Amino acid sequence: LQREAAHYFGYVYFRQVKDSSMKRGYFQKSLVLVSRLPYVNLFQSLLQLIAPEYFDKLEPCLEAVCNEIDQWPPPVPGQTLNLPVMGVVIQVRIPSRVDKPGSSPVKQFNQENLLPAPLVLPSIHELDLFRCFQPVLIHIQMLWELMLLGEPIVVMAPSPTVSSEMVLALTSCLAPLKYCCDYRPYFTIHDSEFKEYTTRTQAPPNIVVGVTNPFFIKTLQHWPHILRVGELRMSGDLPKQVKVKKLNKLRTLDTKPGIYTSYKTFLHKDKTLIKRLLKGIQRKRPSEVQSALLRRHLLELTQSFIIPLEHYIASLMPLQRAITPWKNPPQIRPFRQEDFMKTLEHAGPQLTCVLKGDWLGLYRRFFKSPNFDGWYRQRHKEMTQKLEALHLEAICDANIVAWMKDKSEVEIVDLVLKLREKLVRARCQHLPVKEETLQRVALYIDTVIGSLPEDLQAVLRHP
Repeated sequence: LQREAAHYFGYVYFRQVKDSSMKRGYFQKSLVLVSRLPYVNLFQSLLQLIAPEYFDKLEPCLEAVCNEIDQWPPPVPGQTLNLPVMGVVIQVRIPSRVDKPGSSPVKQFNQENLLPAPLVLPSIHELDLFRCFQPVLIHIQMLWELMLLGEPIVVMAPSPTVSSEMVLALTSCLAPLKYCCDYRPYFTIHDSEFKEYTTRTQAPPNIVVGVTNPFFIKTLQHWPHILRVGELRMSGDLPKQVKVKKLNKLRTLDTKPGIYTSYKTFLHKDKTLIKRLLKGIQRKRPSEVQSALLRRHLLELTQSFIIPLEHYIASLMPLQRAITPWKNPPQIRPFRQEDFMKTLEHAGPQLTCVLKGDWLGLYRRFFKSPNFDGWYRQRHKEMTQKLEALHLEAICDANIVAWMKDKSEVEIVDLVLKLREKLVRARCQHLPVKEETLQRVALYIDTVIGSLPEDLQAVLRHP
């Protein structure tokens, strides 16, 4: 769960009350919380507490709430936080990268000093996936593929809440793979990109857009995939499963719920999963259990797809013995798609996934998507940082005094400057290096400077 650098999330509590004194006959107002953090459950729960009070007491209430929020500890991965606000303590656990995927969330901790008993949120960000995907359960495979490939999708819904939940559910179904395309949980005709998204002169961008205005049925009907959903129900009953329909069946006003697309899936449906979920409905299995089953299935599907890629990219890392202290670290070998495809026969997704289908075709399409580009860039960056860290350790293990014996002043000054640069980079980029290693490198720099004439020493110590 990372801070969004390019976008803000807006969490909204909307109130509409009949009021004959108003021109439209209603009092309408929203309280919006803006954050770079994708903590959907936390911020929506926070708004449920704050907004009713705010509508009664206005600004002084918000000022008091902001003062309390200012005192909250920072969200550190792996920590359970107690967040007091308006006489309530919200307890949440910030997910960590080392969490076991699919593990159970918050256990109740440190409650002895908490009065009143905390409001425990089972997850800071996970939606009720089963409730969101109920009408499209039999097409979950297709939706997963469309998201994996970063295809342009329009979600047409009856309300902003349904639209937002469905878009967020779609973007979360690739976990632990990061969805690297853009998404707009609730898009309106007033958005600045309206013209760009509705033009027919260029292909739609890689984005998932949630809309409610029927006007979009007409203006976005050139998009390749349109998901029309009705009101989301409680999880106790199964709504009619929507059908896959051809795009030319999209009627301007009377559009029935369905998936309007000509996309053919690469993989076959997992009928076992659908049967289990349907049986769960008959047995009135709790929604959180159904969601956990669905999330586990999507997680295993994504892992089966991504593990062969992880194995292949790991093989591109230079061997540790190739890293020597006085040369630049060796380069990571380039990712060659055809070489990767050859590995699939012996180490492909068929080892961990029972689903049959055209896995090779799916990988070839994936290579053209922003999700592959985002995954590869992140992995390449991590491997480069690992190489830097191993190089620093190799320098620490080397005999620097022996190396300096036959070197000129120019070479020694050059070494000081390079080591300094490495040290600054390691600290700025938070490279995976022990503090002890960094201190030894700093000591090395002092040793090298101490071997030089005094005039050079003065320059290097006070640049």
